[in-house]
Amino acid sequence: MNVSKRIVSVVLLLIICAVSGFQSRAQEQFSRDIRQISFIPKGQWIAGVSVSYSQSDQDNYQFLIFENLSGDTYTFKVSPMLLYCFKDNLAAGGRFSYSRQRTSLSSADVVLGSDTEYNVDHLYSISHNYHFTTLFRQYMSLGNTTRFGLVNEVQLEFGGGQSKLANGTGDSLTGTYERNFSMNIGVAPGVLVFLNNYSALEVNVGVLGFNYSKTRSVTDQVQIANRHTSSANFKVNLFSITFGVAFYI
Repeated sequence: MNVSKRIVSVVLLLIICAVSGFQSRAQEQFSRDIRQISFIPKGQWIAGVSVSYSQSDQDNYQFLIFENLSGDTYTFKVSPMLLYCFKDNLAAGGRFSYSRQRTSLSSADVVLGSDTEYNVDHLYSISHNYHFTTLFRQYMSLGNTTRFGLVNEVQLEFGGGQSKLANGTGDSLTGTYERNFSMNIGVAPGVLVFLNNYSALEVNVGVLGFNYSKTRSVTDQVQIANRHTSSANFKVNLFSITFGVAFYI
């Protein structure tokens, strides 16, 4: 019996030692040796602005199914941005954008076939929209360099605007007035390249987003219509690619 007890005691001691060794190995920290340098240091301000303007005039212009197209149009947009780096490689701030577009169409023929033709004349449209976007950014350097890096941007946008559309002249004049509200949530990763110590070229593309918009229109001060739209996507949106230059102060 004494021999049996000693054997059982030795077996239990071996089991306890094996379990203790396994736990000690399991508690060891595993490191992938990924080192993150201070790509954008704490306390740095990030500022930028983009301005775009385009104008076109047509006189008896023809394009695909449009003939005798006469009119003019212009588009203007300005978008300043300001962020603050509250921690190394982490920044938060906002962007404001304002856009205005006007189109004046004197005449145009829509030709769908030899016996199908529509005429549009005296069409006037003007709209302006404003958006405010809250931004959160996380930066990551590519290797040990401070010139090339990755940026992941989370966006929360609210905006609205007004538009007017008038068609015809005299007794045949008709018009529609619209007010709209929109909300967008999105994620836009990208890359940036520092041109010097204070300016960088940035390229972002939207990959994840949720959009909601509400529009109220009044036609001829009589007819009232409401439109609600919402959408969500999880894909690379090539139409949301943005290029810009930011200044790091």
